[in-house]
Amino acid sequence: MELKRKANNLLFATGCLVLLVGLLVFAGIRQAHRPVGQVIVKISNEFNNYFISEREVTQLLTRNGRDRLEGSAPEALNLRALEGRLKAHSFVRDAQVYRDLSGNLHADVRQSRPIARLTHSDTRQDSYLDADGRQLPLSPLFTARVVPVARQGGAPLQAGFFQDSTGRHYLELLRYIDEHPFWRAQVAEVFIDQNGKVALTQQVGDQRIEFGFPKNISEKFAKLMVFYRQIPPALGWNTYHRVNVEFKDQIICE
Repeated sequence: MELKRKANNLLFATGCLVLLVGLLVFAGIRQAHRPVGQVIVKISNEFNNYFISEREVTQLLTRNGRDRLEGSAPEALNLRALEGRLKAHSFVRDAQVYRDLSGNLHADVRQSRPIARLTHSDTRQDSYLDADGRQLPLSPLFTARVVPVARQGGAPLQAGFFQDSTGRHYLELLRYIDEHPFWRAQVAEVFIDQNGKVALTQQVGDQRIEFGFPKNISEKFAKLMVFYRQIPPALGWNTYHRVNVEFKDQIICE
């Protein structure tokens, strides 16, 4: 009896598995031949950026309306090509285009996120910088609140400055500021002089912060935090106009 019961259970489980596989195959065949229903756009916005709109995504997918997607046959779709159109947009970091079982077409978009704004004497040359060191154009849709970065004297930062082995240190500095809410709120502007040394201006306080080369970044910001906690509360914010944290184990105030 026990052996017969086990055999029946095995047959029942096998039958359920075959039925499930059959349903999946049927659903797959049905979905493969179903015309496209709705086009559903989802834009990831975890950083409150609005550089690309749902309308713009739809325009990219349809070539500004020339290629109608709703009602089109599945075999006419090239999902990889549609993804390629979206990824070609400057502010699209990643994109996935796929169909669901109801026949709807989904476009899921992740936006690029600027961490700094590269400024010039001619503001038409301004651009954004993302965490990978890529330069992004300004957007008519949205202005990101990120730290401005400038060459002293107004000389433009050349394309690719943040990509080589030296420039990556400056990118690391900008990442550090962006990743720490206090410094992201406090640093008003970053200047890079002709020798490559960095100076910072602040949102609160008139002191010019002489940071030096972008090395030992966390240690220098720790020294600057010591200054904030000890000097202004005791002597006032306007006592010193220059604070140098460039040198190891020293804070120079003038």
